[in-house]
Parts: sequence; C-alpha cells; structure tokens
Amino acid sequence: MVEEPACQAHLHRPKDRRQAEGLVQLHRELEVGYCRLVTISTDNITETNEYRSGVGAHWTFLSDVGRIVQKDLDIAEYTDPIHNPMIPHVIVLEPALVIYQIYNGYWFFGRPTLEDLRQDLRAVTRKCRSDWDITTLELKEAWKQGRKELFYPYGKTYAQTPGEQD
Repeated sequence: MVEEPACQAHLHRPKDRRQAEGLVQLHRELEVGYCRLVTISTDNITETNEYRSGVGAHWTFLSDVGRIVQKDLDIAEYTDPIHNPMIPHVIVLEPALVIYQIYNGYWFFGRPTLEDLRQDLRAVTRKCRSDWDITTLELKEAWKQGRKELFYPYGKTYAQTPGEQD
C-alpha cells in the first residue's frame, strides 16, 4: 500500500487547517485506492484529537509531544522556538515505506495540492501494480493461461486481502 504521512506543525494555524480540510476531501478517494494517510503532530494527544475532530478527519493522527520525528528528520521549525513545531512536510511513500516524494510545507504553496497527491499516487500505483493496464496483450494472455497471481489480489483470495490493510 501507499502511505502518505503528513507531518503538520502546530495544527491550529489557518494554513494547517486549510490543508487538513483538503485532505478530508481526498481521504475518501485514498480509502478506495488502497492508500493510507497519517498525520503526525507535536501537540499533546488531547489537542491532536480535538483538532482531528474539528476538521472532520477520519484517518490516523499521532501525537509526538517528545518530538522524536522532528529530531530524527531534522525538521524543527527553528523560526518558532516558543512552540517548537515541526516544519510541515507531506511524504508520499511507496510500499515498504520507500520515499517517493517529499513536500516541504513551510510556505503554504510548498505543500502539495490534492491534484499533486493524486498524480503522485497514480505514479506509485502504476509502478507497484503489475496489472495497472489490463488491456496489454501480455496480461490478456496471462489471464487466459490462468496466471491469476499477476492480477489483484495477486494469488490470494479476496478474504485474505483486508488483513494487508492493517
């Protein structure tokens, strides 16, 4: 699956709220496209959950009050030493957590648009799905030959696939 963690600094700023509102719209598409979204905040768990509920988000929000992610990735927003937030980033990941794209969102227009994310996820999906284009002659022949492992769910039953989402 493609995961897309978004590290959002100090979630109460208008630009962070606006970004989250857009992601709320995109999230429904991510669910049917077998993708996940995670937001990491430096706010405490109560503030993080209040913000999540306030924007109507239904994906995973993680609270990193200890700023482990901020330190590990060296993304402290040093221009705000009072709040010590992370520089907002959106990271698009391929399966096995391989980085596909990183967006630095210190400035709002450095953050990806919903269409940017759709294009990134299209490219990642095309790259990792052998059956991206089932109109090719090779895939049509493979289907006729009963080589179902080349097609989703790739040699598994449909009943086995929900566990892959966890």
